[in-house]
Amino acid sequence: MQPNARVAVLGAGPVGQTTALLLARWGVPTVVLDQRPERDLVGSRAICQQRDVLDIWDAVGAGERIAAEGVTWLTARTFYRDRELFAYDLPDPGRSPFPPFVNLSQARTEEILDERIAAEPLIELRWDHRVTGITQDSGGVRLDCATAGGRRTVTADYAVACAGARAEDLRRMLGVSFPGQSFDDLFLICDIRADLPGFATERRFHFDPSWNPGRQVLIHPCPGSSYRIDWQVPPGYDLAAEEAAGALDRRIRTVIGERDYHVLWRSVYRFHERLADRMRVGRVLLAGDCAHLVAPFGARGLNSGVQDAENAAWKLAFVLSGRAGEELLESYHTERHAAAVENIDVTSSTMRFLVPGDEADRARRESILDSAVGDPAVRSEVDSGRLAEPFWYAGSPLTTPSTARPCTGRPARGTAPVVAPGVLVPDVAVSVDGAPSRLRSLARDGFLLLAAGGTAAAAAAAVPARGTPTRVLRIEEIDAAGELAAALSPAPGEVWVLRPDAHIAAVLAEPTTEEIATALRRCLGRGPGPL
Repeated sequence: MQPNARVAVLGAGPVGQTTALLLARWGVPTVVLDQRPERDLVGSRAICQQRDVLDIWDAVGAGERIAAEGVTWLTARTFYRDRELFAYDLPDPGRSPFPPFVNLSQARTEEILDERIAAEPLIELRWDHRVTGITQDSGGVRLDCATAGGRRTVTADYAVACAGARAEDLRRMLGVSFPGQSFDDLFLICDIRADLPGFATERRFHFDPSWNPGRQVLIHPCPGSSYRIDWQVPPGYDLAAEEAAGALDRRIRTVIGERDYHVLWRSVYRFHERLADRMRVGRVLLAGDCAHLVAPFGARGLNSGVQDAENAAWKLAFVLSGRAGEELLESYHTERHAAAVENIDVTSSTMRFLVPGDEADRARRESILDSAVGDPAVRSEVDSGRLAEPFWYAGSPLTTPSTARPCTGRPARGTAPVVAPGVLVPDVAVSVDGAPSRLRSLARDGFLLLAAGGTAAAAAAAVPARGTPTRVLRIEEIDAAGELAAALSPAPGEVWVLRPDAHIAAVLAEPTTEEIATALRRCLGRGPGPL
């Protein structure tokens, strides 16, 4: 099979767009195939863009724009009936230039990413290409497509399937199962434009408010004095009937009062939790909603999909350039499947609290909420959605564990994680040869070795000779402001190994050159031997 593209990306949503842009950043040409005739810019859909995802988009020239156009919110408030239970601000383990979250409609995010794609000569975007067949062999992947102009065939070295939740046919062609569950309760979503003083910089979650008794309401600010309101509604809810009876207007006014408002978009959803049994099938990787579905409480859908894209992109780029063997691609499944399992565990717990399955669960939830009004110690048991955060690759085969810096598990709500191997490195300002930069920007150019004290020579000697992009920097020389030392607390003689996705691969205490080289080999999915 002779490929006519290095990588085919199936689906032009945000995950597919990000995959193509990141591959182009590594110099890899892609063709992006989407079965729609054109972009459908409808509704807010995925609106919460997390700080570390903005950071990924910044690597392809879109992060600052998305952050600037979105609404920044810093505080998450949770209410029970007429009482506020708690509020917390979202921590930054370093000094990121981005806020913890911005809210911007998925449609606008896609437009901004489209602009970046249009400026990128290594990306070809083809609409009206519905994949009807996938075959692969040792030479590549063949995609049979149906278009308005007839049948087309696209061949590539590899493919990344980012075709969204309704990619049943693609999963079937690949022999991938998609087990999970669907929730009976429905959720009504309305985007409205209104003047709501005090709501503009906060996410508000209401348990059992008087205006939606026995169920929940979530309110998010969006640009242009617009707001996204999510109501939990009972099975059998009929939006059309409610609109016709004028009840939708009454529902909205119970939240906003007698203010003027305009409905921009409304829809009814049933939420699903599903996970593909495999996220790698030979030369095809699955990413985003094509591979996993989670309930939206916590904003873990789009954000985790973009993190899939980054994980896939650097690994495909290294394999295609000969810097790593195909065994590195198996770590994509290992790492991102584990991330999806965690996201489903987190959101399943939230959904069990929001939608109790039986009377015992319902009584337990009511007891917790009643007690939380007067007892702050109980408030940690109130689950209104643990907000999205990057997955830790502590258990990955690419990570070298450290007894001195063990991974201690997820921190308490509203606190920053311990900095350890597997964790995304905190972002801070640094200076290289007098030029200002940021730590994660440097890391995303390849492997980055940070040497503390006199270990730079050993680190430099471990740099592979066969073209793997690796840079060695002395912490003391790039950290004039002391932000890096404050974020990492490096000990004298340590070497920090950062992956091309800015996750910490190893923290080595006074290592030999061979120990550093071994950590780098592990990062490439290789065993002992020369790089």
